[in-house]
Amino acid sequence: MTHEAIFSGFGGQGVLTMGMILGYAAIFEGKEVTWMPSYGPEMRGGTANCITIVSDEMISSPIISKFDTVVALNQPSIDKFEPAVKPGGNLLYDTSTTLKPPTRSDINIYSLPAGEIAVELKNTKVLNMIMLGAFLKITNVVSIDSIWKGLASVLPERYHKLIPLNQEAFMRGYNAITLKELVKV
Repeated sequence: MTHEAIFSGFGGQGVLTMGMILGYAAIFEGKEVTWMPSYGPEMRGGTANCITIVSDEMISSPIISKFDTVVALNQPSIDKFEPAVKPGGNLLYDTSTTLKPPTRSDINIYSLPAGEIAVELKNTKVLNMIMLGAFLKITNVVSIDSIWKGLASVLPERYHKLIPLNQEAFMRGYNAITLKELVKV
């Protein structure tokens, strides 16, 4: 099993952290991982993305142009990465920050109002965890327990008091996604 994903949004939304938590979770499960961040010099408020590849086998290259899953936290990310989803792959996006939904018919498209859920939780900084929960529900790449270990490893110790809030946000995203039944022809 190899899963190639890209997390994309504005700097400051936690897209690099999403990929890092997934990477650590996969490492705890003994899987191979690459994590490659990309961001402009303006970082906070500019564009940011990271490619995270999780595999049961050695990964030949972290540089890829087609993805099994794209997680888009804003409209520019949908516009840029929708064409990069492999046919049959997944595009997950936040409806709170997008005006024009994706239109491809050869991919699975999932959406949720992650920004609104974050406001309900009274902390907009957990939007990334909401989206990570939805991502895991769709892909099942690692276990939830491994995500908790990854979260504790990535989150600086001074913020460990926020782990329960992050876990709640993750589960809100996880439970917000309803998977379509696959129809076999």
